[in-house]
Amino acid sequence: MVARTVIRHGLRVLALALAVLVALAALLATALRLQFTGAPEAWAKSTGNDALWLGHAWVDGRRTERDVEAMAVRLRGTGIRDVYVHSGPFEWDGSLNPAKHPNAGNFLKWWRKHLPDVRVSAWLGQAVKNGLDLDDPAARARVLAGAKHIMDLGFDGIHYNFEPIGDGDTDFLDLLDRTRPLTRLLSVSTPQIEPYPLMRPATRAILGHDKYWSQGYYQEVAGRTDQVAIMTYDSGLPLQWLYGGYVVRQAGLALDLTPAATSILVGAPAYHDHGVPYGDAAESVALAGEAARLALSSYGRREGFGLALYVDFAATEQDWKEYADHWTRPAPSPGRERRGGRAGRP
Repeated sequence: MVARTVIRHGLRVLALALAVLVALAALLATALRLQFTGAPEAWAKSTGNDALWLGHAWVDGRRTERDVEAMAVRLRGTGIRDVYVHSGPFEWDGSLNPAKHPNAGNFLKWWRKHLPDVRVSAWLGQAVKNGLDLDDPAARARVLAGAKHIMDLGFDGIHYNFEPIGDGDTDFLDLLDRTRPLTRLLSVSTPQIEPYPLMRPATRAILGHDKYWSQGYYQEVAGRTDQVAIMTYDSGLPLQWLYGGYVVRQAGLALDLTPAATSILVGAPAYHDHGVPYGDAAESVALAGEAARLALSSYGRREGFGLALYVDFAATEQDWKEYADHWTRPAPSPGRERRGGRAGRP
């Protein structure tokens, strides 16, 4: 009798917990749906501050000057101002092996000949969970030596991409502070910003690491860099309108939290191997572009705001078309109700 009572009580508690989770999921879905409504302002589009991640082939000898010429044709007339070319990764001890980028000198020479107005940053990083230990001062010192080596080769800047960096990691802040004097342009790939309260600890409990940064820590990082590129893809959301609302939320938070001197790049998924069956259908360059426009319309005009396309070797003609149609040269959206928003900011 006692056992049956305990079981019934346990089932009631479980049912209540499930009901709460369902209610919270419905509330989140509603919030994201409301984010992704209305029509963006006509002026809300690329201002020529976009970026593109480039794969390793550009600096390891597989790409030639002819490939750079072809990329120049691709990028002319777009809003791409920066490219991040994969030039690492760092070794587990933090060192950067020059053999990882033997053709960097030629690449930079060709690039500046054909695309002199597009800046080139070295994309450098490593896995930091069971890999590179940035808490180790010696490892950070070797990372800094690698950053100096890259700048001596003639790159315009450094683009760090360490994953996963936990929220509140002061050693990463130290690395940014000590990198800043070594480079003309410091850029960082960031995880997504905690969309709503308690989502960071909840996802951390499930994943074992931070998927999100708190708003305060994001501000700490943004204030130490020239550019932040928020990786708003791989959201795990199964539907287009959920992903669209999610990107609006991420871009809106970034606009509110990022210092005026720091550029904001909203990551756009120009790749097609999301790792989950619904990922490619739910996420797209088109949705990222439209969501960025909605966020910008709500916030007001801001220079130093753009899309960052990930990644050149996976991008299809459709991805490039969506980038043009939904961000650089978007058409009006007469079929959608006008979106209300805050007054424009200077």
